[in-house]
Amino acid sequence: MKPKKKKLSAGDLIISAVVLVISLMCVLPFLYVLSISFTDPAAYEPFKFYLLPPKWSLESYKYILSTHSYINSLKSTLFITIVGTVLDLAVTLSMAYGLTKTELPGHKLIYGMVIVTLFFNAGTIPTYLVVQKLGLLNSYWALIWSSLTSAWHLVVVCSFIKSIPLSLEEAARIDGCSEVGVFFKIILPLSMPIIATFTLFFAVMHWNTYFDAMLYISDTEKWTLQLMVKQLVIDADASGVAQSFNDTAPPQETMRMASVVLSMLPIMCIYPFLQKHFAKGVMVGSVKG
Repeated sequence: MKPKKKKLSAGDLIISAVVLVISLMCVLPFLYVLSISFTDPAAYEPFKFYLLPPKWSLESYKYILSTHSYINSLKSTLFITIVGTVLDLAVTLSMAYGLTKTELPGHKLIYGMVIVTLFFNAGTIPTYLVVQKLGLLNSYWALIWSSLTSAWHLVVVCSFIKSIPLSLEEAARIDGCSEVGVFFKIILPLSMPIIATFTLFFAVMHWNTYFDAMLYISDTEKWTLQLMVKQLVIDADASGVAQSFNDTAPPQETMRMASVVLSMLPIMCIYPFLQKHFAKGVMVGSVKG
């Protein structure tokens, strides 16, 4: 017998329609930006909605990829993202491993101090003053050191490490492994799901850094990619940005959209390689015990 097809109820149809509308609201703006970025600047007409470019052209991408301002901002953002992500992972994983050891002297005090920062933090002005006193203004390190880890990251990673059977660590110690050896040979290999998840989190955070860069970086030669995109997209005259970088005036609207697409592209390319670990990693802590 053929299985009977389940009929959709009125409620199911309404929910499906709402989800479809929300999906279109998310997808259509992206398609519009993508379409405009590939449109010939001479063929672009404002106040018209394009799902496909009226005339295909790579002129905007060629211009952006050849400008001194874009190359500089890309180098800055790549450095901050790569170095920041590596250091974030190193600090978060090593500190979380230490916090899982209840026999550590002062464990409860240290863990309590970490938890307190979930609810209270110094704020923007005190943090800025600390960065200033350390002489890190106009330095990439201001964007890296100020966000090395957070209490939320530590709590999640601690939860994952606690789920690893202690018998594995004990067996490694019996075989002669030191505490450092246990961390590198047992904990890290078994923590790939959470490492992949937080690699993506940290990379996206550093790649999209904007507010901190606006606060700490005033030298236009050290601007991050997001600062440059903000100037191109929000400023009324895109040529003002080009003049500030000693470039010629670009084709405005299509170049703005191309800059937005290029700023999203690296993260979109990374995600497929981390996807197999991502689903497992984001579920950490969802089931107690």
